[in-house]
Amino acid sequence: MKSLWNELDAAECENELELRVYSSRLLGGNPELVLHGGGNTSVKIRETNLVGEEEDILYVKGSGWDLATIEAPGFTPIRMAHLQKLAQLESLSDTQMVNELKTQQTIATAPTGSVEAILHAVLPYKYVDHTHANAVVTITNLPTGKQIIREIYGEDVVIIPYVMPGFDLARMVAERYAAEATDSTRGLVLMNHGIFSFADNARESYERMIELVDRAERYLKGRSAWVIPQHYTRSENRLELKQVATLRRDISQAAGFSMLLSLDCSPEVLFFCQRPDLASISQQGPATPDHVIRTKRLPMLGSDLPAYIEAYRNYFYLNMPHTGQDMSMLDPAPRVILDTGVGMFTSGKTVKEVDINADIYRHTMQIIQRAELAGGWTALPENKIFEVEYWELEQAKLRKGGSAPELQGEVALVTGAASGIGRACVDSLLARGSAVIGLDLDDSVESMRENPAYLGFTCDVTDGSAVRDALQIGIRRFGGLDMLILNAGMFPGGCHISELDDASWRQVMSVNLDANLSLMRDCYPFLKLSPNSGRVVVIGSKNVAAPGPGAAAYSASKAALNQLARIAALEWAADGIRVNTLHPDAVFDTGIWSDEVLESRAAHYGMTVQQYKTKNLLQTEISSMDVAELAAAMCGPLFAKTTAAQVPVDGGNDRVI
Repeated sequence: MKSLWNELDAAECENELELRVYSSRLLGGNPELVLHGGGNTSVKIRETNLVGEEEDILYVKGSGWDLATIEAPGFTPIRMAHLQKLAQLESLSDTQMVNELKTQQTIATAPTGSVEAILHAVLPYKYVDHTHANAVVTITNLPTGKQIIREIYGEDVVIIPYVMPGFDLARMVAERYAAEATDSTRGLVLMNHGIFSFADNARESYERMIELVDRAERYLKGRSAWVIPQHYTRSENRLELKQVATLRRDISQAAGFSMLLSLDCSPEVLFFCQRPDLASISQQGPATPDHVIRTKRLPMLGSDLPAYIEAYRNYFYLNMPHTGQDMSMLDPAPRVILDTGVGMFTSGKTVKEVDINADIYRHTMQIIQRAELAGGWTALPENKIFEVEYWELEQAKLRKGGSAPELQGEVALVTGAASGIGRACVDSLLARGSAVIGLDLDDSVESMRENPAYLGFTCDVTDGSAVRDALQIGIRRFGGLDMLILNAGMFPGGCHISELDDASWRQVMSVNLDANLSLMRDCYPFLKLSPNSGRVVVIGSKNVAAPGPGAAAYSASKAALNQLARIAALEWAADGIRVNTLHPDAVFDTGIWSDEVLESRAAHYGMTVQQYKTKNLLQTEISSMDVAELAAAMCGPLFAKTTAAQVPVDGGNDRVI
């Protein structure tokens, strides 16, 4: 491991806190040291308060901030004098500790300081760095880990046995450091947890961390326990998407809310999943309790998930009898599932959570396998992991969490997603917490949203094979399908029946009707497996109720689609799938309505453009977002008991009425 310190960059820092930000980002940007908000850093600064008194302030990483991107407001200022008094107490509950941290902040709006703030305060150095360095965690999870750590570091570190983060850990660190630190001490190793370094300047503290971790890496490399060999067999059996959707449904039911599920079948994952000792090494626990992720090995996809969940429930009640009546605390759904033939599934309430779980477990795989090469993987006992998972602070955080977005953990497919109503539907669904699969002929659909919860595919909806390929990729990424927005369609130029040729008729029917039939048929098995019941919203047209001359193919195709939706509502109600239709009219912020076309049509009616755009009973303008918001609402709880509805979105049309 190499130092990335750059004196030119550091020279741009104007004060000690900015140097703290700079060196923290160096640590946070290295995944071998820090993952997804893990680790914490601090700096002690002497400041003058509002009444002219000087006091020592600990600036410690605040809750919710990531070291890779942290800024100065991400460090919480807490009065050192009070922290040091707290460290002298015989006992302090974690809830009380957090309250004390909050009441001693000098900036009320700052985030809550790290639960390790007292630990940082008792270390007599200006700068303190803490990471979960993979190499150090690997060695501390070996059967003789403590002995090896002592061999590697001698008196350069104080070794702290595992204690859950919080007041008890801070108190133990204070006692051990006072009793064992020497002039050469430059760090702490917390068994099964991570490593601290410290110094009186930012560069030295950072480079001590790099040097200490490099020693651990060199130890593993010297025992051929760093590079992991990879030999795996890719299953010849085609992955059954219905199995994936079924697994997602079962996980969601166990959790009590909709979950996303993503598959990783990369070579390194398959190699780990196909290890002959997977049953033992994957069930021992995480590399560090900071990365607790419930993991289940399944010999065959979904084969014994119910038994696993029942065993977890039993363990919960045996180990947490005081919470036996509080079912809200119990979420037995595994977040990682390892399948020998398929790979690794990770679940979560959001795509961000899914990806974090996957990233953490990929690193856990590395740590486990390096430990196996170095002498054997031995994680903390299960009861220690359980304590962290149902830690009072974690449960308080869950209870405080507030209401989730109404479509969180759900998946939608939108056709015609690159523009107009379809694009607006994508945005409305994303805003409500949904993951979205977008299809469109326009290749801009692939890059129109930089959001991990969005997948766009260039796809002709009349090409059944292309649609099914997109659906397969989407389900492998998100786990299933809950909502289908049938929006793609075509509106050909005006043509009277006497001049309408067969090819034009068939083209309109193919896009507006046949493609939607195929989509509904292909999506039905997954909508049926939706944890929260499937939903279909058809974007119809005012022309269904009030057709006009010159639009025979369009009007007939939309009327047939409307009839298809009504039949689907009848047939699919038994599966809990609801099917509703919106009939928009005069939506002018779409691609077909250029300024020139609008001016021409307005002139035809003897109106201004604004008058033409509002020529409805309410004299209001209809936008794509107006239609999209109602489409998204129809997928939410407000319409949970409505199916086969036909709702106009037109500002009032006397012919429709």
